[in-house]
Amino acid sequence: MGMAADDIAALIKAALPDAEVTITDLAGDGDHYAAHVVSAAFAGKNRVAQHQLVYKALGGRMGGELHALQLTTALPN
Repeated sequence: MGMAADDIAALIKAALPDAEVTITDLAGDGDHYAAHVVSAAFAGKNRVAQHQLVYKALGGRMGGELHALQLTTALPN
C-alpha cells in the first residue's frame, strides 16, 4: 500500500507552507520516492534537523504507507 506523490507533497507543504517540493517516484511502485524540499524554515538548522522537520510533516507514515524516501533539503537562493 503506497502513497501518491501529490499526497506526500501536500503533507510537507502543510507543515512548511513556503516549501518548494519536488517528488520523484524512483521505482514506479508508489513506495520508493525521492523528495527535494526547499524552505526558509531550514535556516540555521543542520541537515539532520532539516530532515527531521520533513519527517515530522509526514506524520509517522515512513515505514508504513511510505516505504522509502530519499530526501534532500536546501535553503532558497
